[in-house]
Amino acid sequence: MRCPFCAHDNSQVKDSRPTEDNTAIRRRRQCEGCGARFTTFERVQLREIMVVKSNEDREPFDRAKIEQSVTLACRKRGVSEERIDQLVSGIQRQIETRGDSEVPTKAIGELVMDGLRALDSVAYIRFASVYRDFSEAKDFEDFASTVRDAGQG
Repeated sequence: MRCPFCAHDNSQVKDSRPTEDNTAIRRRRQCEGCGARFTTFERVQLREIMVVKSNEDREPFDRAKIEQSVTLACRKRGVSEERIDQLVSGIQRQIETRGDSEVPTKAIGELVMDGLRALDSVAYIRFASVYRDFSEAKDFEDFASTVRDAGQG
């Protein structure tokens, strides 16, 4: 495993254990070059899935993109890394178990929206503002009122 700090090619595994939801193996590693410690996750990939973008381009499914978007939406919200990882793992599992070799970005976006709605309402609105391309404050107000109304019903 290449070190993210110095790009040295070798590292030693110091500790290995399953994640809490048993969807991955968490490995603590130490670089043989600079001695830095870092964590890697090993996950099962059921099949190669292609993501179909809105312009019909196709690219391989990348869990890290979902994780980055969810982490950004949850920034400064007190949502633990563990809960974010569980959400992303659940979304990945749903995509992989659909049985399709291609999945549209719209379907992935909706899965993320559903997950964030249950996780944190502010993160949900943040993600929606980018996903649904809010262009003015009124868009936020309208969407936030639907979230507020749904919470009261």
